[in-house]
Amino acid sequence: MNFTFRQLKAFEAVARHLSYTRASEELHLTQPAVSMQIKQLEEHVGLPLFEQIGKRIHLTDAGRELYHYSCAIAAQLAEVEMVLDEMKGLRRGHLTIAAASTANYFVPRLIAAFCNRHQGVSVTLEVSNREELLNRLAINAMDLAIMGQPPTSEPMAHPFMENPLVIIAPPEHPLANEKDIPLSRLSGECFVMRETGSGTRGAAERFFAEHGVALRAAQQMHSSEAIKQAVEAGMGLGVLSLHTLEMELLLNRLVVLDVEGFPIRRHWYVVYPRGKRFSQVGQAFLDFTLQEAQHVLRVPPVATGQDASRGPNIST
Repeated sequence: MNFTFRQLKAFEAVARHLSYTRASEELHLTQPAVSMQIKQLEEHVGLPLFEQIGKRIHLTDAGRELYHYSCAIAAQLAEVEMVLDEMKGLRRGHLTIAAASTANYFVPRLIAAFCNRHQGVSVTLEVSNREELLNRLAINAMDLAIMGQPPTSEPMAHPFMENPLVIIAPPEHPLANEKDIPLSRLSGECFVMRETGSGTRGAAERFFAEHGVALRAAQQMHSSEAIKQAVEAGMGLGVLSLHTLEMELLLNRLVVLDVEGFPIRRHWYVVYPRGKRFSQVGQAFLDFTLQEAQHVLRVPPVATGQDASRGPNIST
């Protein structure tokens, strides 16, 4: 087959995102240019690689087979690049980092600090939900992943920073200024939660179940931003990472409730496949994250009720 690496790269991006728009953004190409690459690849293969059902695209059987091999080819090319970068040292190199959507509130600052120290290094940051992160880990499609709940088997996971989960409410909520709220008081409250499969939602559901309290998830949102806006509008309470709330607490648009057992103490993890061979730049970023993330990133301490109305006391 006489197809090009450029066509294969475009196919891999579209197949991974199942979206021409997201693939074109990642590849810094126009959507027609990506579509043309896919059309030419299908002509070489002699089979359709995608099919459209409604507004969504799906891989065909041929597309799924080609995706499997395109990931393997991409991994081999990345290893070649890694070996060559090792010969050049840390003066140059490229890093691909995948992060859970909640981690996107602080990961860019971590990357910026690393790149300021190693100015010849370029970084691609891919933000996705937990399910997609796990799929990417399974095929070794990134250098490192940053997430709040690592898988329990195979990959290596190292905690590097606390990730406290708190309950949020609008400032005018009846519980906003109460102290030591019993968990049972929340049994009748409506919650605005992340989608099923989200690490944040899973942690909250496990916590409430362990304490025998029913969690009434009346509304479901697919981003932390959507949850914050819904809670601010009075649609219910929310459970979010404290790292997502700095601006809303500072402006007194939301408050953290002082609830028994909260915050739920979790951690952020840097994750990679077991046995992964790191490039120099990959190893350097791993070491940087484990050793210096807490110094680089400002973590707001938990303030509740009226204390929160004065804004978070940001410290290093």
